[in-house]
Amino acid sequence: KNDIDLIKKAFNGDKVKLRMINAVYGPGGDADWFLKEGSTINAYDHRFTQRTIKVVFDGALGSRGAALLKPYSDAPDTSGYLTEKPADLKPMFEEALRRGLQVETHAIGDRANRLIVDLYEQAFKAVPPEQRKVREPRWRVEHAQIVDLADIPRFAKLGVIPSMQPSHAISDLFFAPARLGMDRLAGAYAWQSFLKSGAIICGGSDAPVERGEPMIEFYAAIARKSIKGESSDGWHSEQAVSREQALKMFTIWPAYAAFEESDKGSIEVGKLADFTVLSQDIMTIPEPKILNTRCIMTVIGGEVAFDATKN
Repeated sequence: KNDIDLIKKAFNGDKVKLRMINAVYGPGGDADWFLKEGSTINAYDHRFTQRTIKVVFDGALGSRGAALLKPYSDAPDTSGYLTEKPADLKPMFEEALRRGLQVETHAIGDRANRLIVDLYEQAFKAVPPEQRKVREPRWRVEHAQIVDLADIPRFAKLGVIPSMQPSHAISDLFFAPARLGMDRLAGAYAWQSFLKSGAIICGGSDAPVERGEPMIEFYAAIARKSIKGESSDGWHSEQAVSREQALKMFTIWPAYAAFEESDKGSIEVGKLADFTVLSQDIMTIPEPKILNTRCIMTVIGGEVAFDATKN
């Protein structure tokens, strides 16, 4: 709540030009407050929205904290851990549906992903559409890095959106095979499998854990190689996406995931005129050149907010 007060103070002082979507961590006191307070949509001239509860459900793969269905291949004495008790999440999820709030849950390991999809499904059954403030809640799983192949189709079936960061597939390239073994890599960073199952992918950068550079994310999605062009055995190059799919991962699909596809995500009459001008055509240039593409102009609401020729 203190963060929200600071954000609103900045907007009230007319100091912020960017559009911001904020999430409240739950379960806990902040989420309890938010469930009572309700969402804020398009405040400050469409610059601030808060409609989401963020849950952290397991650890990370690098530290062997991601919750796996079977032990780590390089540490047979552990299979990671959950950071929340499912019983503590259930009432919050059901109330979020009644109040029209979105839920996004950090889940990296295949056990965490299976359990969170189970919990989402249980909440959807407990609070059917006619009892929800938002009939199609567009709940998300943040990262969805390692998912059992049997669970991938469940996302699209339930309308759950995998929110994924392609750079994870290149930053994890050199240790994920050891952590997971060859078999589990089939469901790791499985972008194309998600798309073929009917899901959309909300692309992101995971800054500040990753560098937060959009061109690295776009490159990782289509090349599925390190920034030096490296790959490894069992890295499933078939999971790379096309440039058209990658473009949607960073434009119209995240807009949909934020309930803003009518306002953002494409350049069309009636939308907010938020766009970026790049130094090269990333849809046609060779893959390695994507990495040295730069932003030369940023437009927010039709107003030039950044111009490289003047900076």
